[in-house]
Amino acid sequence: MRKLLVSGLLAVFALPATADRFEDVTIEHNEVADNIYMLTGAGGNILMSSGSDGVFMIDDQYTQMSERIADKVKELSGEDVKYILNTHFHGDHVGSNMWFASNHGSTIFAHDHVRDRLSNDDSFEAMGLPAITFDSGITFHFNDDTIYVFHLPAGHTDGDSAVWFEDANVLHPGDLFFNKRFPFIDLKSGGDVDGYIANVEQLLNRITDDTVIIPGHGPLANKADYESFLNMMKETKAEVDAMKQNGMSLEEVQAKGLSDKWADWSWSFINEERWIATLY
Repeated sequence: MRKLLVSGLLAVFALPATADRFEDVTIEHNEVADNIYMLTGAGGNILMSSGSDGVFMIDDQYTQMSERIADKVKELSGEDVKYILNTHFHGDHVGSNMWFASNHGSTIFAHDHVRDRLSNDDSFEAMGLPAITFDSGITFHFNDDTIYVFHLPAGHTDGDSAVWFEDANVLHPGDLFFNKRFPFIDLKSGGDVDGYIANVEQLLNRITDDTVIIPGHGPLANKADYESFLNMMKETKAEVDAMKQNGMSLEEVQAKGLSDKWADWSWSFINEERWIATLY
């Protein structure tokens, strides 16, 4: 069985490998629309919506961040978290499920495959499993907005969901967007390079130039940023494909590397060498 926190994501995202690497991490917030916030800390970016219906949160980072996230939610809204939507199953997006279900009575939603994968992880407690799952999507009518959640298959994983707040015009695509970084595509969990690209194209067709995007990782973004990300994936894929078709081995492609213009996209978890391996 695949262990949730052994998916490579405990070492994710450039946190120091110490016994208490979360010790100095704080939860920061940015109000991106009326009563919609981007929360950052350790792990995936969180979207928080607050209003007369309560607090709805997209993703909840690592287990160790749960109380700090809850404190920030209280600071901003004075409320507990009513609903949580997991965009996929990785531990840096679902790690606080158990805490919020136990302490706030939060109801957790996710795609069917998210519950399936978490259910097969012996380290994940049953109370933190999504209580409500869906196949193709689900719609919320919450805090004076219509919130569309739609499944996008075979992209980052096989259970990805993107969330669009229609009236606020805010999109959270989960890890179908690493802003200004090479993405992690979990090929062992149903992820697929071509599927990822197709999913990004589908999301871009849904949004406008004014849409605010909270990426799975990286700074707050807009449509132009997302288009730049898509362009990077297509162009780097074309470079790797051309070298592969010329008979170069993976090791030879990695030694040659990508065009210099992609150097700034490399980061601690998905550096150029690992991105080339994914594309190859």
